Amino acid sequence: MNQTATTTLYERLGRRDGITRITADLMKNHLANPLVNARYMNSENLEQIERRVVEFFCAGTGGPESYSGKDMVATHKGMNINEQEFMTVIDDAMDALKKNNIDDATCNEVLAVLWSMRREVLRV
Repeated sequence: MNQTATTTLYERLGRRDGITRITADLMKNHLANPLVNARYMNSENLEQIERRVVEFFCAGTGGPESYSGKDMVATHKGMNINEQEFMTVIDDAMDALKKNNIDDATCNEVLAVLWSMRREVLRV
């Protein structure tokens, strides 16, 4: 039987510990990426952002954690994120997943989830 059919996305991402490692690499990627790093460097509380991203992915991928942050529209309202920035963030996420040895099928599933949120993030 296919692993994708028998385990949750949360489990395939390594549960909370795996998602925490992936998120740390994602944040490093964003900070090193000249197309989006200004949005993160100017943040007053990167640790809180990172915690919220971990919560969001844990809760949204089938884990037992709760997400305590704002919804995606409220989080991104007024940021006027453009298509290039959105795609750059997705590329950074895919790189973080690959660095953490996440298989292609699981990466594609995460990609689909991220892509599905574009209307809640772009130009709001």
